Amino acid sequence: MVKDGRFNEHVALITGAAQGIGKAVAFKIAREGGAVALLDILPKVHETAREISGEGIRAMALTVDIGDQTAVGEAIIEISQRFHKIDILVNNAGIVAPASLEDVTENDWDRVVQVSLKGAFFCTRHVLPFMKKENYGKIVNISSRASLGKVKRTVYSACKAGLIGLARTWALELAPYHINVNNVAPGPIATELFEKANPPGSPQTEAILKNVPLGRMGRPEEVADAVAFLASDEASFITGQTLFICGGVTIGGVYF
Repeated sequence: MVKDGRFNEHVALITGAAQGIGKAVAFKIAREGGAVALLDILPKVHETAREISGEGIRAMALTVDIGDQTAVGEAIIEISQRFHKIDILVNNAGIVAPASLEDVTENDWDRVVQVSLKGAFFCTRHVLPFMKKENYGKIVNISSRASLGKVKRTVYSACKAGLIGLARTWALELAPYHINVNNVAPGPIATELFEKANPPGSPQTEAILKNVPLGRMGRPEEVADAVAFLASDEASFITGQTLFICGGVTIGGVYF
């Protein structure tokens, strides 16, 4: 069990925590003393919670579609019954439906928006009473470098840009309650979601790598480090900001 960590006595809710960035964030916060509640539509989120619990850290997992507002509300109640508060929210869950503008379907649009944008909205609304009660909170949205534009990502980039706008607005509204709201915008990171859309060795993936100034893919743990910083008291005077974790793509590359 971790002692004297940055997140001792804190409870963090992480969405999309079954794998990839969400899982890395869960382990990072847990190993620095925080209790963690993990949400994901994938049942293997329970495996992540068991791994964390095996290290002597308090963890729970719930299989939830965060695009379902009723399900989110029920999950938050269950989490509050277990941990009694929620100090940190990491809005990580998201899906991607790669397609050119002409090929995007209305179903693609609705589902990606429902999870990636409305899901963050639902989760934030439901945790706010707990944060306001404590007059304290840290909210970190996982946006993406794709928020600046990316080929075949009409819906995904719109949602990720939307998270940036939401965080800036929420930062202003919630500042009186000492609640900080920020974004981390990764890309390209070697996660299951990225590799599903960009298979290793494919021409598209090789083109992406050639345009990363640092010459490699990022690791989920590197994103988790940035999230943990923004979720900690070390970042208490930072709000409404977006931190890109992208190997320099935003300044020196063209992200296909």
